[in-house]
Amino acid sequence: MRRAFLDANVLFSAAWHTNAGLLKLWALPDCELLSSRYAGEEARRNLPLAEQRQRLEQLILQVRFVPDITHGDLPDGVVLPEKDRPILLAAIAAKATHLLTGDRQYFGPIYGQSIAGVSVMRPADFLALR
Repeated sequence: MRRAFLDANVLFSAAWHTNAGLLKLWALPDCELLSSRYAGEEARRNLPLAEQRQRLEQLILQVRFVPDITHGDLPDGVVLPEKDRPILLAAIAAKATHLLTGDRQYFGPIYGQSIAGVSVMRPADFLALR
């Protein structure tokens, strides 16, 4: 079974519109969706409308939240800003198979790589896997 860790921007984007394409993630068979309170709070904080925050609350009911890992060393060669480190660290600690993020600026350099067993990729690329 695939275990996909959702970054805050994935949660945010899925809640943005009622027909967001990322909602397909919630319908995938044999895929457990994971995230952290850290990511959930960032998504919630950035959604401007109450109806979007309500959609987020409904979506996260189907996501298993794993413990936040706010401190720790990243694997050798991986460089991320302080605010993004807890995302990768939580995905690794949860033994996620994939980390889904749309953050090209900081995660883009490691797209397509397996970092401590976690494959980092854009949600669209994950949805294209069969």
